[in-house]
Amino acid sequence: MGFFRQWGRFMMAGAQAHARWELNVSQTILGDRKRLVMLGLLLVPVVIGGIAFAEQIGETLPQFLGGKKAYSPAFYSTGIFIVSILIGLGAGLITGCIGAGGGFIIAPALMSAGIKGILAVGTDLFHIFAKAIMGSVIHRKLGNVSVPLALVFLIGAIVGATVGGIINRVLYEINPVLSDAFITTIYSLMLGFLGIYALLDFLRARQAGKKRAPLGGDVGEEDAHMDAHGGRDEGTDIGNLPRKLQGVKIPPMVKFDFDFTPGGRSISWVFLVLSGALVGLAAGIMGVGGGFLTFPIFVYMLGVSSMTTVGTDIFQIIFTAGYAAISQYAIFGFIFYTLAMGMLLGSLLGVQIGALVTKVVKGITIRGFYAMAVLAGFINRIFALPGKLGEMEILPISREMGALLDKIGVWAFFIVIGGFSVWVISTFLTNMPKLRGEEV
Repeated sequence: MGFFRQWGRFMMAGAQAHARWELNVSQTILGDRKRLVMLGLLLVPVVIGGIAFAEQIGETLPQFLGGKKAYSPAFYSTGIFIVSILIGLGAGLITGCIGAGGGFIIAPALMSAGIKGILAVGTDLFHIFAKAIMGSVIHRKLGNVSVPLALVFLIGAIVGATVGGIINRVLYEINPVLSDAFITTIYSLMLGFLGIYALLDFLRARQAGKKRAPLGGDVGEEDAHMDAHGGRDEGTDIGNLPRKLQGVKIPPMVKFDFDFTPGGRSISWVFLVLSGALVGLAAGIMGVGGGFLTFPIFVYMLGVSSMTTVGTDIFQIIFTAGYAAISQYAIFGFIFYTLAMGMLLGSLLGVQIGALVTKVVKGITIRGFYAMAVLAGFINRIFALPGKLGEMEILPISREMGALLDKIGVWAFFIVIGGFSVWVISTFLTNMPKLRGEEV
């Protein structure tokens, strides 16, 4: 039980680190005129394709996306573009307000909207790549990127992303429903584990707050907030496992963290390549940036400081997400450009609003909403699975029952995420005078 609790804490720390990056990227893009112009240029194909050639695109796209007609919807429409903006907005609100990666909900949300799993994964990867390449220069300027660390890590990440992409494409070629079932299963396991941990963490914090309340009258600042947008520099003092791994001298050794230790620290290339392969595999299969794995692996297993980890992780995301999106999905037709741009727009706005709301909402409330959001994603995917297994005749379930369970999961998911989004936006609008006062 101790291992699972520790790993849950590691994943939560990784999700929080990725959320800080999302906030930095959003501020960097929206605060720079050149980047806004670049964003506008990226939207030109969406506008031209959607207005001038919508009818022709709607007729031809299903024949070219992966060579199969299993997509629904697999055509451009204004409605689909608006849905993608709302999905990005919801993910951004979760990321900004809760301080943990809202990207976990993107693929489940797209699949719930009728997009095939492999297309949702490819599209999500491309959206991450576009966001990373536009906004991550900030870390290089701050000197937080260890280029040698990132380059060796990328060797494994590229191998892992290739394997992940091949697995998804092979399963899709065998049977599109099998591909959906596989991606759904992976998300169910990941969201189920993280959701249960987040719920238990929320209940522990709430109980601790009740015990302290009679003494201090309220929950302490440390307990009330998840430390989503700040925090101590973890990794400056390393534990037993990082010491043991850094003690294995298989050359060449990669040096890093010269600012924290005289002469820096070093780790064998073997561990970096293996770590990269694991992160790349997760990115290739799930369509996520991998930050929720990179942070705990770097900080708690390899002994890299969190400052170096965050900058290096974002550096590698550009190449890992870009490589996987283009070489494993785009050239095979598994990217929906319109959806990617819509999600990018929505997430850039959502993360800003969410971050502002944290100034007027107690952290313990935010923890509870995070647990609800992740568990909603879990329920969504676990309820979608029986129908897919029934279609493949693996599970003895009628098509009607499978469709009913899927519909329950979809409604539960969008009610929770939609309700959370409405609450955040209304809280933001209600407290605008107070927030303006803080800015002044």
